[in-house]
Amino acid sequence: MIRIIFPLIVSIATLVSGVAAAQGVSVADDAPDSYTVVKGDTLWGISGRFLRQPWRWPEVWRLNRDEIRNPHLIYPGQIIHLDRSGPWLSIGRRVGTDKLFPQVYEEALGSAIPSIPLNVIEPFLTRPLVVDEAGLEGAATIIATETSRVYVGAGDTVFAKNVRDDVDVWQIFRPVKPMVDPASGETIAYEAAYLGAARVSERSDPVTLEIVDAVEEIGAGDLMLPSVTPNVFSYVPHAPENAVDGRLMSIYRGVAETGRLNVVALNIGERDGLERGHVLALYRNRGIAEYKGDEGKESFQLPEKRYGLVFVFRTFERVAYALVMDSDGPVTINDAVRKP
Repeated sequence: MIRIIFPLIVSIATLVSGVAAAQGVSVADDAPDSYTVVKGDTLWGISGRFLRQPWRWPEVWRLNRDEIRNPHLIYPGQIIHLDRSGPWLSIGRRVGTDKLFPQVYEEALGSAIPSIPLNVIEPFLTRPLVVDEAGLEGAATIIATETSRVYVGAGDTVFAKNVRDDVDVWQIFRPVKPMVDPASGETIAYEAAYLGAARVSERSDPVTLEIVDAVEEIGAGDLMLPSVTPNVFSYVPHAPENAVDGRLMSIYRGVAETGRLNVVALNIGERDGLERGHVLALYRNRGIAEYKGDEGKESFQLPEKRYGLVFVFRTFERVAYALVMDSDGPVTINDAVRKP
């Protein structure tokens, strides 16, 4: 359990001092004066009740950088109040008619309201998913099964090489799909199929492991990476500090187009400055138009159109996964993503 004291006194003092309102942040037409948080809410959804641009919540909360990256601010039962003069948002319970006082809450850390629907992205938070050439070279490899069966499942024993001494639990995967940058045509990573998990049972040569979870059949030649600790995901939506220019590289499940609340992969990642919680604008690639006139054939690059938003929830060196939050029309491969 943790104790969280929200510094509303400081926030109220800031409001009284007459600091200018966040530039360009608009209140939603039907925004309530207050809202009580309930289980199942998300930071994005709560923001949308008050603001026309939900991802700009940090600007009206006046959060510092650390709070934006991992705030753990909101819990079921808390009341969020809107001051339309800013606009500003604050957390507290109304006492009397016109005063807000700081509140002390005791909540389990895991009950904090997430940024976006966790049920949609949960499989993507802990599994390998993206592996580059270096990751493939450094992965452990299953070399045999105890019974010499072609494939095994949960409860069976396997033997592996290149198993690190400091890791006991491993995720088993199979690199099945090259991730090709639509701009350069380069294969920048491989999307991995999660097969299951194994635990070291004997430090021998090769190392002996027991399969503790299997979603597909597992066999010799399958690879393993150290298991990842699950994330407590409560990152506030925010725009990147610097310019971002990327492309939508693939859509989960291999479809040609998608829409709201579906997962997409981008051809930019940590080396491009992306981090979890970043919000990017989607721009439709309208392609090239060919025109035949009196002067012959001419080609015109049609202007892009901004049509939606994505929320980055997991990053790798050169790849990022994002959830489509808003979309005016289909989301397609090779559409652009930029700082909103």
